[in-house]
Amino acid sequence: MRIKQILQTKAEEQKISVKGWVRTNRDSKANAFIAINDGSCMSNLQVFVDKEIVTDQDVLRRAATGASIEVKGILVESPGQGQSVEVRAEEIIIIGDCPEDYPLQKKRHSNEFLREIGHLRGRTNTFGAVVRVRSAMAFAIHKFFQERGFVNLHTPIITASDAEGAGEMFQVTTLPFESFNSQNGIDYSRDFFGKKASLTVSGQLSAETYATAVGDVYTFGPTFRAENSNTTRHLAEFWMVEPEMAFCDINGDMDLAEEFLKYIISYVLENCAEDMEFFNKWVCKGILDQLRGVASADFARVTYTEAIAELEKANAKFEFPVSWGIDLASEHERYLSEEVYKRPVIVYNYPKEIKAFYMKLNEDGKTVRAMDVLAPGIGEIIGGSEREDSYETLIARIDELGLNREDYDWYLDLRKYGTVPHAGFGLGFERMIQYVTGMANIRDVIPYARTPKNCNF
Repeated sequence: MRIKQILQTKAEEQKISVKGWVRTNRDSKANAFIAINDGSCMSNLQVFVDKEIVTDQDVLRRAATGASIEVKGILVESPGQGQSVEVRAEEIIIIGDCPEDYPLQKKRHSNEFLREIGHLRGRTNTFGAVVRVRSAMAFAIHKFFQERGFVNLHTPIITASDAEGAGEMFQVTTLPFESFNSQNGIDYSRDFFGKKASLTVSGQLSAETYATAVGDVYTFGPTFRAENSNTTRHLAEFWMVEPEMAFCDINGDMDLAEEFLKYIISYVLENCAEDMEFFNKWVCKGILDQLRGVASADFARVTYTEAIAELEKANAKFEFPVSWGIDLASEHERYLSEEVYKRPVIVYNYPKEIKAFYMKLNEDGKTVRAMDVLAPGIGEIIGGSEREDSYETLIARIDELGLNREDYDWYLDLRKYGTVPHAGFGLGFERMIQYVTGMANIRDVIPYARTPKNCNF
């Protein structure tokens, strides 16, 4: 039985077998108390060892912190207050020994230290809780979209298109290194794909093709960004959730984004209660109240122009001064959600100069139908837009930004053949986990972080 299941079982003096890793072993002359954990939940299972029944002293010695063991015994009511049941051991079998240099001894370890042993950190309370929340949230995301009739789409990881137009992409090539030192330029016709290819920064453009074929779709997969950033909010490899809806405008986009955030937060609060109590107590005090507030709030909605007007009133408080046309910094986003509106806020209709080429141009010619969801405690958590559905306008935007039309021929065809209004958004999965758990560094909410100069494990 898994420990999570055992702890939910009534003590009826039934025989059980349980396997896990030793967290602690308190030994005395007559008996021993071994706490084991199998990763199924936060709580350990206590094993009571009567040395008159389990007489092999070598086995008890080897059942040290980190060792993997199997315990066969009787499930009984626990006399202690920590949990309702415990196991009275009849037999202990050592599965895997653990020497004394095991780095995860019974003490608190810093997250910086645990990043150095990323292959072992999942055995700690913190990272076991993170990965369980991550798993539950991934399931909730699929559940949300499947319940609403969305089609799950697997978009390419290797692409020839830069969806964001920023050029911060990892190149994929089979050309020899010498080709990149050639004075005659690089002949990509000799490369594997016959053209320059990279790892994708977004599945959005590919999702649009199927949204305009089968209706509402979503993609949930890995994306990559070659941005040389070492902040607590950036990864080089991360996961994105990107729905795309046909016959949908910016208002429908904002409606879905709000509903989506509330759904997955509520799901985690309901299904990961023990882990979330841990985060609330040890990682970020007050995170439960903050999340409950988001899940029950009506999100504010303001235009970018209105948001700038509010921020300009408090310009003296900011490191980066505010004026119309700037891209909002994290301090501005948090001020709006935490101080001005005191709840999540959706800012929409941004200046076209600071947004991507594919966003629908408003009638004023200055702004596009983009929207960002800003949440207390983190700032931007979702970014999206109504997409430009006019063939002529999209060509003009591509030319205006100096992009190569030929790279987007297929994308332009969506506007040429039966164009429809459509919209979508992107949610950075790791940033959402960071927000829900209160973990300070995004490197600690993904099993193996990929950042500049870091590709270990």
